[in-house]
Parts: sequence; structure tokens; C-alpha cells
Amino acid sequence: MIYLTRRERFNAAHKLYRDDWSVEKNEAVFGKCANANWHGHNYEVFVTVKGEINEATGFVVDLKELSIVLKNKVVDPLDHRNINLDVPFMKGKMASTEILAIEIWKEIQKEVEALGCQLHCVKVQETENNSVEYYG
Repeated sequence: MIYLTRRERFNAAHKLYRDDWSVEKNEAVFGKCANANWHGHNYEVFVTVKGEINEATGFVVDLKELSIVLKNKVVDPLDHRNINLDVPFMKGKMASTEILAIEIWKEIQKEVEALGCQLHCVKVQETENNSVEYYG
């Protein structure tokens, strides 16, 4: 079994806010992340796949094909978007990094498996100090 990780980047805005809470409660729980005018991050997403090496190619997965999946399913829908308003797979969900990692997993799992490997981990790095890893 070998593990391979591909990194992609996107820039996006979001807000952590619950409509069923008061402004004061949102600010107390989410702080600056509840800013009424949104805020943004330069995200990095690391997708780790695992599998056996193909004897013919020496690859666990063709990185070109993995990159296409990530561009179509992750980067294009998220880059320069408002996660809360513009991203179909995040509609109606809290736009936390934790939820984002889970939803990215759901978006790419079947297509990654169709490439002949297994999805092992989705890591979303929101800032240089904060990241989330999801293992399904």
C-alpha cells in the first residue's frame, strides 16, 4: 500500500453564522468569523489517495487524472466564490473548515475510486495555523 498526496489551492470567502441565533450570540461564538460583510482565506486542500502501484506505470494513480477531478469538483466550484452563497455542495451548511473537508470528500470520493485507488484523507488548510483532516 502506498499513499500519494496532491495539493490544490483556492481563494474563497465565507461567514460562520447561524440565522436562528442573535447577532450577539453569533459574535460571541464565532467572533470575527461572523463578520456581516464576510471574510476570506487562501485555502489549500491536500487530497491523499492510497493503493497499490500499477506495475505498468509505476503509479498509484495518474496525477494528471487526479488533478482534473480536483479542478472540476473542488477548485472550480470554490475558487473566488462565497462558500455560503455560491457553492452548491455547501448550500444550507455551516461553512466551517470541518464541514468543508467532509463535503469535499463526498464530492470527490466516487471519481477518485474510479481512477483505481482509494480516498484516504482530505486535509483543508484554512490558514497557516489552522487545518482539518478528514478520513471518511
